[in-house]
Amino acid sequence: QVQFEESGGGLVQPGGSLRLSCTPSGIMIAAIDVKWFRVAPGKQREWVARITKYDVIEYADSVKGRFTISRDKTKNMAYLQMNSLKPEDTAVYYCNKQGPYGTWGQGARVTVSS
Repeated sequence: QVQFEESGGGLVQPGGSLRLSCTPSGIMIAAIDVKWFRVAPGKQREWVARITKYDVIEYADSVKGRFTISRDKTKNMAYLQMNSLKPEDTAVYYCNKQGPYGTWGQGARVTVSS
């Protein structure tokens, strides 16, 4: 069974930074396209960033230039470095693989507020 676990969320002031981590189980990070999503209060799930198994990277326009997706194949983990955070980045962040999705984790809650 393929599952994902996110960590690294927290409360940060506008302009601050956080790094989220994604730990898969049941699959190797090197073998999949990894995607980060977020669910903001009252909104639907939104795709944020993607890194393919060939290291092609894409970002949603809303985070381009501020967020950086990466992965460490030796640690079997993926990351989302978030800089210049804005209040509208407040959401629960999830990682998963390109569909079909694995089991969703609990997510990492990110709150950007002064």
